[in-house]
Amino acid sequence: MSVSERASTPTIASSPNRAILASASALLLSFVLLYHPVLIKLVRDWANDENYSHGFLVIPLAFYFAWERRAQLAALPIQSSRTGLLVVIASLAVLVAGILGAELFLSRMSMIGLLVGTLWFVLGAAHVRLLAFPLAFLLLMVPIPTILFNQITFPLQLLASRFGEDSLRLCGIPVLREGNVIVLATTTLEVAEACSGIRSLMSLLTLGIVYGYFVDKRPLVRAAIALSTVPIAIVANGLRVAGTGVAAHYFGAAAASGFFHTFSGWLVFVLAFVILLGVMRLLRMLFPPLEAGRL
Repeated sequence: MSVSERASTPTIASSPNRAILASASALLLSFVLLYHPVLIKLVRDWANDENYSHGFLVIPLAFYFAWERRAQLAALPIQSSRTGLLVVIASLAVLVAGILGAELFLSRMSMIGLLVGTLWFVLGAAHVRLLAFPLAFLLLMVPIPTILFNQITFPLQLLASRFGEDSLRLCGIPVLREGNVIVLATTTLEVAEACSGIRSLMSLLTLGIVYGYFVDKRPLVRAAIALSTVPIAIVANGLRVAGTGVAAHYFGAAAASGFFHTFSGWLVFVLAFVILLGVMRLLRMLFPPLEAGRL
């Protein structure tokens, strides 16, 4: 082999990698140009709406979950599928519908659909199946529609109010409840939308999914951990309302606002996570993982 032939070999070998890198860069640039107004508004919602502040963690975690599968992804054959192109076209149609209808939820969901369709079209269905969990995890970054949000928060407000009323009665404190308003002898407490528990529910659900992913490999156990966050968040928020009522009864209306109200929110979230740890231990006791080497 001559010197010139040797020199040309790396260039030929590296050209496919350069083509892949150029294609990926072009796709990423096109995605940013297409969705940059949607992305900017989404990040603003994460920053300004405490119900969705966990959104900042979703994308890095999804990338990590995908990175964990890099060896398996590299072993899969690339089998481009036209079905993925149909998903891309459908996602773009959803984007147009979201823009024309001023519906942010549709525009944001189309981002995930476009990502799925692109992977499906370029790499194949096997890659999408392997990346199913990271892709589904991205759904947690999208705020739910306002109409659905309101349908969820009001029943949660009533649940928290009822739980608080029953707890106060058990403590021997006279109380009257009218809807989401708790009337005490010294003051009146309103379980507002911010106190409905939706904030802790969304954050705890995300935490439960991540926690279950790292502590157990069994899908059913992971699902049980994630689903347990719903009743845990409801009970924890009810305890917060009850604690606020007890504080207001003994120390006055000022105890139901300000520092105590903020601190109780953090305290209840910590309590909810402790309960989640207990649920995990209970599940592992009832359904112990198989020992290494056992079928």
